[in-house]
This record gives sequence, C-alpha cells and structure tokens, in this order.
Amino acid sequence: MSKPASFDYAWVRLVPRVEREEFLTVGVILFCRTRRFLAARIHLNRAKAAALASPGFDLDAAEAWLALIPRICQGEGPIGALPLADRFHWLVAPRSTVIQPSPVHCGCCVDPAAALERLAAELG
Repeated sequence: MSKPASFDYAWVRLVPRVEREEFLTVGVILFCRTRRFLAARIHLNRAKAAALASPGFDLDAAEAWLALIPRICQGEGPIGALPLADRFHWLVAPRSTVIQPSPVHCGCCVDPAAALERLAAELG
C-alpha cells in the first residue's frame, strides 16, 4: 500500500457581480507534489449562476473561461508549459475577476485522483 501524501487544493468560484462579492462555488483544483498530480473538476450550475448575475453578464464566456482551468492543469497552452507547482500557484493566485480561487487548503491522501473526485462530489 502506498504511503499517504499531502496535497493542496482550492475551490473555484464564479463571482458574476464582483462588486457584491456574491459567489457560486463551481470547481476544485487539486495539486499533489509527491504524486506529480494536478487536475481540476468544474461544474457550473447555469441556473444558479444566472440568478446571481446582473443583466448582460456573459455566462457563455464565463463557462468558456472555466473550461480552460482543467486544460491548463493538463498542460495545454502557455501556462500549461510551466512546471506543475507553478501552474497550480498561477491558477490559485488571488484575483479580483469573475473567476476567483478560494484560499488554498491542505489534505492527505493515498490517491489524489480519488481525493479530487470526493471534493468534486461536494459541488453537487
């Protein structure tokens, strides 16, 4: 049996009205250095997002931006060319846009993919 490994993760938030600071948790990013694992799961509930959004908010554009997160984790694009740790830190850097990460949390697991799926299941 493998030894447990520590991992870091952050929730991905959609903030359709930044000035109101209301958000919807739409995903999770998990990084496990010792297992060389970086992945994300995104699930956007469009009805909930539309309820929080102001008229004219481009939900299709937000969904397209969210879809980039797992692709960056997989190594796509210029940011995807960075080492895993740098990609994770770039993805979870604080920002004041409509897509924001939570603070980084830590955990311990044997299988980071299973840990990611457990966290993603909390999204509903």
